[in-house]
Amino acid sequence: MLAATALAALLATATPQDPPVQDPPAQDPGETRVEDIVVLGRPLNEATRDFVYSLSVPARGRGLARWRDTVCVGVVNLRGEAAQYLADVISTRAEDLGLKVGAPGCSPNVIITFADDGATMARAMVEAEPAAFRVGGSGMDLGRAALGRFQEGDAPVRWWHMALPINSETGRIAVRIPGETDNEGNPSAPTLSTFGSLLTTIVRDDLNKVIIVVDVDGVAHLTAPQLADYLSMVAMAQIDPRGEIAGFPTILNVLDNPAVADSMTDWDLAFLEALYRDDRAMRRNPAVLATSIASDLARDLRAEQEAAPEN
Repeated sequence: MLAATALAALLATATPQDPPVQDPPAQDPGETRVEDIVVLGRPLNEATRDFVYSLSVPARGRGLARWRDTVCVGVVNLRGEAAQYLADVISTRAEDLGLKVGAPGCSPNVIITFADDGATMARAMVEAEPAAFRVGGSGMDLGRAALGRFQEGDAPVRWWHMALPINSETGRIAVRIPGETDNEGNPSAPTLSTFGSLLTTIVRDDLNKVIIVVDVDGVAHLTAPQLADYLSMVAMAQIDPRGEIAGFPTILNVLDNPAVADSMTDWDLAFLEALYRDDRAMRRNPAVLATSIASDLARDLRAEQEAAPEN
């Protein structure tokens, strides 16, 4: 079993050690402080717009994909207790977004593999089943160069998303899959009965599979809740592995700084909740998604201020 003791230690540590209590620094009236990260000199809607564009990466020419059918989490190369914990947390996050979770024994479409060497494992997986990573249909993945990056470098966590453009009227795939034929053996192609701009609203983007490779030693400094929520973000949305997110309050920064957050932040939750609303235009247009997130965050901040006791 691959370095399972490191993850077992994570399970024994529910939260980071509490830092020494210090007086909070004086806050400039022009600053907005959220989750101990300061966004300086920008309106909230502008900051959330940058957050969305930095965080997410749909396939070229496509909208942001999301899960529509049942989510089934499988964890490989990890002992039972630790694997079950991660699967349970990710499944609960999926349920919170209104998704169905597969029953025991379901066929995993969120596959999390732990390894002593993440890059070596990623290369072995692609070599063993290349068609599982690049089916060849338009708009289904990020392309050959991105797949090369998935197999390179020393990232503690790496991932690969597969999405399907779907005709929302018929529920059928809206692109031709190489090798598919009709009843007469001819290459098949989907047909869309629509007019003009309606095409953009008829075709939706559904997540089909997410493959995540975790380097055990690379995440050993995290707590189990931190790791579980990091993986939940990656599993639920098309997160950009190269996104410039260091200045934003997100669980995705814990690999570099575990003190950033103990779990998903308000910004993370707002992003996922906006993505999973039943609004196709929001998922296709990052600007609309950013506006929705800004609205949610502003509402939450107002609620916190109203609930805070007066001095």
